[in-house]
Amino acid sequence: MPRVLRILNRFNLGGPTYNAAYLSKYMHPEFETKLVGGAIDKTEDTSDHILDALSLKPTIVPEMKREVDPVSDRMAYKKIKQMIREFKPDIVHTHASKAGAIGRLAANEMKVSVVVHTFHGHVFHSYFNSVKTNLYKNIERYLAKRTSRIVAISESQKDELVNQYKICSADKVSVIPLGFDLQRFQQELGRKREEFRRAYNVGEHEIAIGIIGRLVPIKNHELFLQAIKEVSQRTERPIRAFIVGDGEERNNLENRARDLDLTFADQNSTQNKALLTFTSWIKNVDVVNAGLDIITLTSRNEGTPVSLIEAQAANKPIVSTKVGGVENIVIPNKTALLSSTDDHVELVNNILSLVNDDELRSKLGKQGWEHVKEKFHYTRLVDDMSSLYYSLLN
Repeated sequence: MPRVLRILNRFNLGGPTYNAAYLSKYMHPEFETKLVGGAIDKTEDTSDHILDALSLKPTIVPEMKREVDPVSDRMAYKKIKQMIREFKPDIVHTHASKAGAIGRLAANEMKVSVVVHTFHGHVFHSYFNSVKTNLYKNIERYLAKRTSRIVAISESQKDELVNQYKICSADKVSVIPLGFDLQRFQQELGRKREEFRRAYNVGEHEIAIGIIGRLVPIKNHELFLQAIKEVSQRTERPIRAFIVGDGEERNNLENRARDLDLTFADQNSTQNKALLTFTSWIKNVDVVNAGLDIITLTSRNEGTPVSLIEAQAANKPIVSTKVGGVENIVIPNKTALLSSTDDHVELVNNILSLVNDDELRSKLGKQGWEHVKEKFHYTRLVDDMSSLYYSLLN
């Protein structure tokens, strides 16, 4: 039985955790896996419930942190080398940037025969200044030469890695989209909708618009706030807006809401009929999706946004910026209305069109489940990864 050492940056809520968890769980017993992750960032909520549901007990390397720290990173590197020495993996598979750097360097030092890295996103634009961005590009080019195969999670991401940012050649990249257990987004929709709307005092006549994810600059929640302000002024339909998630930008976003004269409540004031509610993290995201009427995304950069896959699984229409792998996971004008990152007017108009048109909202929502139910199921993910592993081992 081949052994896989699977290394993830950290177990936070999001696509990388689901990806690593489903692969670790469902590639067994064909592949014996040791799952390793770094320390959770204090601004993020843990994803322990995902691991617990799958009966996974990962090894935590507390020195592998989100930020660059030469001392901690060196200690994490030594610990990963020791794990390789003891576990003797046939494959080291890293997920995301920090784990990718430390894990691949350790695997090469220990002469592991197969080294795989998955790009869940990248930091090659909209994160840092040009000097730091170029540094990260050069680091990834160096690491790519020491990698047996790079996994991109969408065709657009592969194009960026190969043609736009010149990280590696096309023959080194395999496209394997993410996979999830999406069935829960189809179950008990009426009960879940009632549960969410009762908790936040949302009337059936009110159109609930939500954005789900970490509150960090790259997600550009400020654009969401600006859009909600304009939509509320330009429609006669009553709307409610929900920011689901938390993070380092929370205080800044609350201040921006005040600047825009948006009335808002927090997770402790669920019965407040404010236009905007900051819910913080909600683990039962299937309940959130059932309760919302429109789901948005305003990011400047994305890999494969899980929130949009889940929205389609729950038959919800989407309004999103056209970034990263978004176009690979939605059907433009059939399950989602898309706009450029810098086109504030089109984003507002897209939200307005769904708020004002019940039939259009229903039409876009109904097509989501058929689109994602097999394409993004974890069994497809496991089969694709198994085929890749065997091809590399042979």
